[in-house]
Amino acid sequence: MGDVAYRSEIVIERLAGSVRKARLPAEAEPVTYGTHGAVAQHYGRAPGTFEPHATTLDHVIGATGG
Repeated sequence: MGDVAYRSEIVIERLAGSVRKARLPAEAEPVTYGTHGAVAQHYGRAPGTFEPHATTLDHVIGATGG
């Protein structure tokens, strides 16, 4: 195996329930993750009981180009 070309250093802080803040390289502000829509419904969250945020799945799909 060759040398490691890049190692991502990420810090994730759980705030409450499904809400997390991630500090990502090259981003000045933390990224907030949580749940919304059908994903929230899947996990049994009632509408109006949480503030919607993008999920980690949304971020992965966005990173792969859509």
